[in-house]
Amino acid sequence: MWKDFRTFIMRGNVVDLAIGVIIGAAFGKIVSSLVSDIIMPPIGLLLGQVDFSSIFITLSSKHYDTIAAAKAAGAPTINIGLFINAVIDFVIVAFVVFLAMRQVNKLMPKAPEAPPATKDCPRCATPIPVKATRCPHCTSELAAA
Repeated sequence: MWKDFRTFIMRGNVVDLAIGVIIGAAFGKIVSSLVSDIIMPPIGLLLGQVDFSSIFITLSSKHYDTIAAAKAAGAPTINIGLFINAVIDFVIVAFVVFLAMRQVNKLMPKAPEAPPATKDCPRCATPIPVKATRCPHCTSELAAA
């Protein structure tokens, strides 16, 4: 059992998947930092000095100044700003993955096109096999392929 498990783990595609997950997690942290530390502060400044990460709605009757204060008091909150940051994170990651896949598709060799399996009869214009020497519909003689 252990030998089979080790063989499974050491397959190239499983190791490649593990490496991809690790790199993806690191990339996600970089994008999250990019959004919360670089992109959102200027947008918040343009919109009247709004800190998106601190926008929330408390579902209790009390008012709290920060999300941390509401969480410390055990009050339920709807964290709108954090959701906006997460959406922007997702859009950036999706766009980068789109660009990467677009480049990979350009580098991949294109599959050769298969030769056509049929041709049209010159007399009745019915599709017939390429190797046919007589049309099965109008019985006309066809030139050799």
